[in-house]
Amino acid sequence: MYTTRYLERHLLELSRSFPVVLLTGPRQVGKTTLLRHLAEAEEPARRYVSLDELGPGEMARQDPDLFLQRYPPPVIIDEVQLVPELLARLKPVVDRRTEMGGYWLSGSQHFPLMRGVSESLAGRVGIVEMLGLSQAEEYRVARSSEPFRPDRALTAAIEAPGYPRLDLLGLFERIVRGSFPRFVHPDAPPVNAFYGSYLQTYVERDVRALLNIVDLAAFRRFLRLAAARVGQLLSFSDLARDTGIAVSTAREWLHLLEATYQIYLLRPYYRNLNKRQIKTPKLYFRDTGLACYLTGWKTAETAASGAMAGHLLECYVVSELLKSYQHRGAEAPIWFYRTKEKHEVDVVIEEDGRLFPIEIKLIASPSRRDLRGIEALKRAGAELGHGALMCLVDQPFALSREVEALPVRSLA
Repeated sequence: MYTTRYLERHLLELSRSFPVVLLTGPRQVGKTTLLRHLAEAEEPARRYVSLDELGPGEMARQDPDLFLQRYPPPVIIDEVQLVPELLARLKPVVDRRTEMGGYWLSGSQHFPLMRGVSESLAGRVGIVEMLGLSQAEEYRVARSSEPFRPDRALTAAIEAPGYPRLDLLGLFERIVRGSFPRFVHPDAPPVNAFYGSYLQTYVERDVRALLNIVDLAAFRRFLRLAAARVGQLLSFSDLARDTGIAVSTAREWLHLLEATYQIYLLRPYYRNLNKRQIKTPKLYFRDTGLACYLTGWKTAETAASGAMAGHLLECYVVSELLKSYQHRGAEAPIWFYRTKEKHEVDVVIEEDGRLFPIEIKLIASPSRRDLRGIEALKRAGAELGHGALMCLVDQPFALSREVEALPVRSLA
């Protein structure tokens, strides 16, 4: 069973403009499924080969030129991060050809893979980043041309046939379950069994491939402590102390989680661009299901009433915002705003010279009292666009002239 992905259109557009297209993202989000689905409509037929298989993988390592002759374009080369040296041999082959879109590559490790691409295929490759299913993709909401922003929130997402209301428990069922496509299949595995296997595969393969971590038990403890901090300001020293490791090790391991698409660091908004990079970020997991598994929230009921409920909702909304942009081939221009007096806006979208503020609250009856952070941002002199309070209301309504209360299901 195939679920239509918003990235399809952007990936095909890049394939008409670049000789190589690279689809990257976390494990198990459907990269191979998407590429093979798109290949079904092509003539001539596009071949598929995975470097995770013993024969092709060894051939690519030992004799990359022979491998490229054996698998000519059009071709899908999967798990390309396992043989990064193949990228260098692909460059002269691509330069001799004039056809676009001959090579579709997929891989799941960002930093090492991007380093190989920048060194070998700069200017020859279109890069696409894919995450898990967005809620709109899962419920088959028609793709709009632009990503979510409060001033263009779509009623289509709210009124789509078959779209559940996503009340408190319905929303937290999705938060606890997560966004991996495997869960929308009729034979979906038990959530805890899936994440246990996913975590073991991730630690044994990606972690060991990227870093020589001897104490894997300490790394797993670090993962759980990081998950317990979703939606909070990141303190490397506190995280290192609680894990029992050096601060330098905590930084290295956190960069590893970024490199393998497990976490996202949301930076604070400052007019000074340099300050945005050096000031303390907030930590989010890209998949809320993995964060829930690591912190022991196994059911929607316990997660919705637990101490992390508000932070998990915030993590979910940030993840959906990332998908809304990245699944349309755009970088998400999102930040958070916080003053010395601790007035805060959970997310600001920076576009068209304006800031579009978004508050995220686990409430069903919002009021203007919930807009103190947005009002502080306005007093600071920022040029604001329309804002939103994402919460558990069933239908949108205006909280002020500039801010609307929106249901979480309006994210698309």
